[in-house]
Amino acid sequence: MTSTETAPVATDVVLRITGMTKRFGATTALDGADLALRAGTVHALVGGNGCGKSTTIKVLAGVHRADAGRIEVAGSVWTAAGYDARAGRAAGLRFVHQDLGLFPELSVAENFALDAGYPAAGPGISWRRLHQRVAGLLEAYEIDASPRTPAGALRPSQRTLVAIARALQDQERDQQLVLVLDEPTATLPQHESQLLLDAVRRRADRGQTVLMVSHRMAEVLSVSDDFTVFRDGRTVATLAGVRPTERQLVDLMSGTATGAATQPAAASAPAGPATAEPAVLEVAGLVGGPLRGVDLAVRRGEIVGVAGLVGSGRTSLLKTVFGQHEPVAGSVRVDGAPAAPGTPARMAAGIAYVPEDRGGEAAFPDLTLRENLSATVLRRYWRPWGMARRRERAEARGLIGAHAVKAASSEVPFAALSGGNQQKAVLARWLRREPQVLLLDEPTQGVDVMSRGDIYRTVRDVAAGGCAVVVASSDLIELYALCDRVVVLRDGRIATEVSGSQLTPDHLTELTQSTAGPVPAPGGTR
Repeated sequence: MTSTETAPVATDVVLRITGMTKRFGATTALDGADLALRAGTVHALVGGNGCGKSTTIKVLAGVHRADAGRIEVAGSVWTAAGYDARAGRAAGLRFVHQDLGLFPELSVAENFALDAGYPAAGPGISWRRLHQRVAGLLEAYEIDASPRTPAGALRPSQRTLVAIARALQDQERDQQLVLVLDEPTATLPQHESQLLLDAVRRRADRGQTVLMVSHRMAEVLSVSDDFTVFRDGRTVATLAGVRPTERQLVDLMSGTATGAATQPAAASAPAGPATAEPAVLEVAGLVGGPLRGVDLAVRRGEIVGVAGLVGSGRTSLLKTVFGQHEPVAGSVRVDGAPAAPGTPARMAAGIAYVPEDRGGEAAFPDLTLRENLSATVLRRYWRPWGMARRRERAEARGLIGAHAVKAASSEVPFAALSGGNQQKAVLARWLRREPQVLLLDEPTQGVDVMSRGDIYRTVRDVAAGGCAVVVASSDLIELYALCDRVVVLRDGRIATEVSGSQLTPDHLTELTQSTAGPVPAPGGTR
């Protein structure tokens, strides 16, 4: 059944899936998958994009009905045909999805009440009882907030903890609920992720059972007791009570030794360009939005990272360079020539931009994969009698193969692709324009480790071909792994820059969290 297995003791298992199969037309999403959770543990379900993780969560939540298999929760057993959302809730499964489902304008207490109901006081609401109950829950879950605080005013990690507390608010002392977390840290900066994971770990130490799906391997390894690895809809490894390395997990997920792709640039790629290389991108005195005078030069073949806290101006810098935001002052030059304002002019100058919001800004989810791949070069297919569809399809197939996009054909809906394959397709669409400057905003957010490796290889290859690359990311390990040097934005200005031996995740954390002045580098006075 599995290539690696350490089976949990049967009496400890509170959730078991056996032989789960789910097909969508000709696509098999799950192919006899198995999963078993021990009570009081954090169990990580890992695997590449498209391996069946999300389908499993949706089956457990009752969004999809499996075609075959058996689900057992706390001694109750269902066949695939007999299981639905109501059965899962009655058995004790509670879900917190990446979209937390909180209403930011409502108070914390009101968000709790939307799930559990408002306590009555005659014909009205007993706000006193509601606030007392929610205050007790906030204390129990170690959330430093008032029941009256608007949910939107909480820190990101606090909002996720509120969603967790809300999901588990009906848990009794003698009842063991199973908490299912689907990508809980996908949109959180690193320090917020750590706060959340520490809280989850404390809950598990007190007996809470947690099933967690995440693409962030370092986080999974830091918090989990057990691991199940999916590949191509099948369970390929079950590791209970053991501590694998990140490389071991990645190799199990991929079926091959792929870990080198996500190692630091210094260890897996040629050194960055010589300082004598000319600057392809020159930004001078850029002011607008949160930017307060940014100067930046990126040389041919160089990968430059942009770090900084939320609100520091990372995304605004990239959007302003791309022409989406009009600056109040400052200039942008490409290959020595002033870049005219506006996105079409910047594209014509050789700038490409892959935004953070893949679904909202980077893609056309209702169109096919082929149509998305063609969106940046439509004119090349125009003919007096219509579109050159044969050529368009052939070139789309070539891009799909070159960028390792997993898709049944170029005609599949873009929305049907996994997150990692969507991101590779978006990157492929821009790279076919052969840009001189490539701007990447959170390029691997919500992307599995194998797709991350593919994206890193592509970015390094593009840089080696002479493109100037700028990567804005809240993932400091990503910046460490990918970039030749990193600038740190603080209050709309570049506060400092690190490269070489000074470029480490710990030092980047120190720099981004600092509130005043550059932080001295290890062994230096920078």
